[in-house]
Amino acid sequence: MKKTLLALFATAVAMLFTGCQPALDTNRNAALATASPQKEAFDAAAIESEIMKLEREWADANKTHNAEAARRVVADDAVIVYPDGTLATKADEVSTIESGAITADAFDMVDPKVTVVNADSAFITGRSVIRNGKYKDATTKKTIDISGEYRFLDVYRRRDGKWQAVASQATKIAK
Repeated sequence: MKKTLLALFATAVAMLFTGCQPALDTNRNAALATASPQKEAFDAAAIESEIMKLEREWADANKTHNAEAARRVVADDAVIVYPDGTLATKADEVSTIESGAITADAFDMVDPKVTVVNADSAFITGRSVIRNGKYKDATTKKTIDISGEYRFLDVYRRRDGKWQAVASQATKIAK
C-alpha cells in the first residue's frame, strides 16, 4: 500500500513539474488571427467634396424652399435634432421646407470640416450663420427670429452608391 501511495505521489510531482500543455483553441480560424487586415481604398478628397456639395444644397433648400433637394440629401430614416431640442424626421424637414415656414437672407456655412470615416461614412462639423432668419410655427402661428450662429454636426452614409444625411444636430451659439 505504501509503495502504491508513493508511486501516485511521485507521478503527481512529476506532472506538476512538467506542467500541463494549454488546450488548442479550436474556436478561431488561425489564418484570420495572423492575417493583417487590408485597408479599404477610397478617395477621401472626393468624399469631402461630395459632402460639402450636399451640405450646401441642404442649406440652400431651406432658403429657396426646394423640398426636392431635401428629399435627395436627407435619408428616409434620418434623425434630426433642431436647435430647440425637438426631434424631426425627413418628412418633418421636407414639410417645413415646402411650407416656406423658414425664410432668411442667408444661410452661410463657416469653418466646415468633413471627416471621412471610411468609404461609406463621413461627418461634417462647422458653424452656420443665418441672417434675417424667421420661422413661422405652424401650430402657434408665431414668427420666431432664428437669426444667429449655430454649431452643427451632420452624419452621412453612402447607401446604394449615393450619400445621404442620416443624422443632424444644430445648437445655437449663445452670445
